[in-house]
Amino acid sequence: MGRPTIADIAAKVGVSKGAVSFALNGRPGVSKETRARILKVAEEMKWRPHSAARALGGARAEAAGLVIARPARTIGVEPFFAHLLSGLQAGLSAGAVALHLLVVEDTAAEIEVYRRWASEGRVDGFILVDLQVRDPRIEVIEELGVPAVVLGGPGPHGSLSSVWADDREAMLSIADYLAALGHTRIAHVSGLPAFRHTQRRVRALRDSARRLRLREVVSVPTDFSDAQGAAATRALLSRKERPTAIVYDSDVMAVAGLGVAAEMRVSVPGELSIVAFDDSVLTQIVHPSLTALSRDTFALGRRVAETLLGAIADPATPVNVRTPTPVLTVRESTAASDKSL
Repeated sequence: MGRPTIADIAAKVGVSKGAVSFALNGRPGVSKETRARILKVAEEMKWRPHSAARALGGARAEAAGLVIARPARTIGVEPFFAHLLSGLQAGLSAGAVALHLLVVEDTAAEIEVYRRWASEGRVDGFILVDLQVRDPRIEVIEELGVPAVVLGGPGPHGSLSSVWADDREAMLSIADYLAALGHTRIAHVSGLPAFRHTQRRVRALRDSARRLRLREVVSVPTDFSDAQGAAATRALLSRKERPTAIVYDSDVMAVAGLGVAAEMRVSVPGELSIVAFDDSVLTQIVHPSLTALSRDTFALGRRVAETLLGAIADPATPVNVRTPTPVLTVRESTAASDKSL
């Protein structure tokens, strides 16, 4: 048997569909006894309201949507997303709002999910992550008329609210620290080049090269996976003039890079300094422990959730929320450069 409908309940109770609708929606127009019979049958048939019908009636779905266009395997090992999701759910739960999460393969599939969920009334708002250069999702969300918050670079992003931290400032702090240690050949194992935060980090490091008079900086794009992080490290350390410091855009890639350095018998931090853009328990339990940019990702997720709840309550007033810039936590993986290299 398919999903029970109002017509099914009406047929079983022996009343009109209108009477069933009145009873299920708590409206007057049916007797107390009839209402009780209808509710009893609805429960027995495991009837649940249809999300699209709720939307047509102006009722809220009490849910927020998050669609992530990245390989599921990559997300599964990233502590950043685990902490972000925990913070999102904590913030949304305070407003009795659930989180609908779906992982897809590309932006086209992500946009299709937005259109479907909006048409079915499944969510009251969306959370967009991995802001892209000339992001096509912004226009689509505006067209759908669903409140949304962008977690990414500084706004404005059309009429959407945003929550962000300054990736450029964070990368500049890494470059300044490594230059102060005497490093002049710095490599950057970055994320996907289509992402806005990747571009801001790449440009910040390139600008630092001129400002700090570094001999060489190079950025190598990856998909954030440990496999590509390791491959990029292997290629960098195989060069005739290898870098004396490598900055990784994720903690997972930094740990993979540390493993490659050990495999190639490159001493960390004696011959190579390593910095991770994300901090987590991973960067702390390896040996040597990794210098990393630290921030409260749980609190970031909660702030995004609170901003979305505000956007749902007042969609006409977008806000642009800047969160604290991640702070460099120095551990054992960085040291003064041996200029004889």
